[in-house]
Amino acid sequence: MYFKKPKFWDNKNLSIFAIILLPFAQIIRVINFLKSLKTPNRFRVPVICVGNIYLGGTGKTPLSVEIFEITKSLGKKPAFVKKFYPFVQDEIEILKTKGEVFLEKNRTKSIKLLEQKGKDIAILDDGYQDLSIFKNLSIVCFNESEGVGNKQIIPAGPLRESLNSLSRADIVFIKGKKNNNFEKELKTFNQNIDIFYFNYEILNKEIIKDKKIIAFAGIGSNNNFFNLLTENNLNIFMTKSFPDHHLYKEKELDDLIKLAKENEALLLTTEKDYNRIKNKYYNNIKSVVTKINIVDKNKFVGVLQKII
Repeated sequence: MYFKKPKFWDNKNLSIFAIILLPFAQIIRVINFLKSLKTPNRFRVPVICVGNIYLGGTGKTPLSVEIFEITKSLGKKPAFVKKFYPFVQDEIEILKTKGEVFLEKNRTKSIKLLEQKGKDIAILDDGYQDLSIFKNLSIVCFNESEGVGNKQIIPAGPLRESLNSLSRADIVFIKGKKNNNFEKELKTFNQNIDIFYFNYEILNKEIIKDKKIIAFAGIGSNNNFFNLLTENNLNIFMTKSFPDHHLYKEKELDDLIKLAKENEALLLTTEKDYNRIKNKYYNNIKSVVTKINIVDKNKFVGVLQKII
């Protein structure tokens, strides 16, 4: 599934395109309701779910990695659970560099395998909409710059389900700066949610800070990546956008490398994109290495300690 997000999804006012697609959104709403009738499976190990409602670009995979690192530092044996989709291999490869990933088409099967192998925490990267699983902690990620878009369910808008589903959440993580109005909007759907913020830190900034950069990306929100580079005062000469989970063709990469050489620029992309590029291009393309910084991290660690 490789697609580019329609611009009308983020219009505050409903566009004609959104209105036309509303009947199809109602089908998704009915499917979500039928899912809610399931009795969730419970497990011996705590299940921490890091998901989203806004489709793509909310930082759930980096946050999953951070939770893995925190719980591991607390003496636990966490592992990742990811539902198998052939088009999200980039995310899986990132998780594999940090810890063991249990990858099945059925998340329940993955968690049972995880238990059998002696792991004591299941971290679901995605799965908030999987109501067949009981979650000990449900986290929903948003991007402050995008908010909730036009508030409509796909395909009329960017939401995977209604914002009323926030009633199932324990915590909301917002990527970006503090936004009291956004917090107030989210709390209208669940007064009891705790809200945390996080931002990205570039770990390899020193080796790219003095370069002229051509940046390219094919992730959930390419602008998030480009804005991160700008916020770090890097010299962005040009940007190129591709659809989410884009599988790069050799001609596309050859053209990018030629463009970079002609302009004496560094070709820079995300870690996710880098995992979708053939090894032979690694000498000509660099990736930004990032980690997330959680605001009020000690408070969040305290929440995790109660769960695990």
